Amino acid sequence: MTPRRRLALLLTAVAVLVAAGTWTVLHAAAEARGGHRTGAAPPARTGTVTLGPHPDGARLVFRSMTWGPQRDRLAAVPLDAPGSTRTVAAPVCLRFHAAAGTGICLQAVHGVLEDHYRAVVLDADLNEQRHYDLAGIPTRARVSPSGRLVAWTVFVGGDSYAGTDFSTRTTILDTRTWTVQDNLETYTVTLEGHPYRAADTNVWGVTFADDRHFYATLAGGGRTWLVAGDAVGHTLTTLHGNVECPSLSPDGTRIAYKKRVPGLPDDAPWRLYVLDLATLAETPTAEERTMDDQALWLDDRTLAYALPGDEGSDLWRVPADGTGSPALLAAAALAPAVVR
Repeated sequence: MTPRRRLALLLTAVAVLVAAGTWTVLHAAAEARGGHRTGAAPPARTGTVTLGPHPDGARLVFRSMTWGPQRDRLAAVPLDAPGSTRTVAAPVCLRFHAAAGTGICLQAVHGVLEDHYRAVVLDADLNEQRHYDLAGIPTRARVSPSGRLVAWTVFVGGDSYAGTDFSTRTTILDTRTWTVQDNLETYTVTLEGHPYRAADTNVWGVTFADDRHFYATLAGGGRTWLVAGDAVGHTLTTLHGNVECPSLSPDGTRIAYKKRVPGLPDDAPWRLYVLDLATLAETPTAEERTMDDQALWLDDRTLAYALPGDEGSDLWRVPADGTGSPALLAAAALAPAVVR
């Protein structure tokens, strides 16, 4: 064997070892963060995705995380068969939600020197209705049950909820009048019965009850609260402490949320809980891994949420009443919505 041939074989072997080592480290890191190895990519085909009623029943629509040309596009599967072949279509979204034929897609727009972001309002056929420039990195999105109101949250400082050194901006848009409430931090806040105003106030994670009332997270002074919001009166009123990224159940009686639990690592401090709005009783779910997401109610009994996975994110499900155990819902998926 010639010296050149030996050198080529040596370089190839080194490249293989480096690649294998990188794969091992990345996957070990994902599992350490609560992730799961899910194996082969889910089957997919290009087709039509709609946010309106479907002849085959309810659909789960989400951001596809499969590596390749379909990554970040919207994908749909039957809600009762989430592991079946998914249908993938444009547009590309970082965050997504939909209800009653209205969709919100938070996108990255790639520029020559830097990226910027925008919120795109979609109709039932995924056609753009209007778009709005964003002040930072997209993180949360929700549509009201009627499809009229849309909300989104972005990071304008920092890029994680884990610490305290971050700043958010949350916007509500009325898709009938195209009126924009650009920053919910301008609302009048009542905290534990008293007027409240502070420079470090942050509001994020809107979840709608109807076209006026919503819930969200209020943060200030190193604490967080669940707040009841009024989009007409422009008020926020605290209801319960230590609540982040709330999600209202379809029957309007409970809130699923991230709760910071003492003793957990600073970069992974949350567990998934459910709050009864009538009694304010808290129920921990059976999901014991840290969960940094705004959970979605698949129905009045079951929660869906994202955890790290092979492709970056997988969707999991767990009963909302604290029973059962977590189960994989859809691999390589993020930012889901139930379309009925």
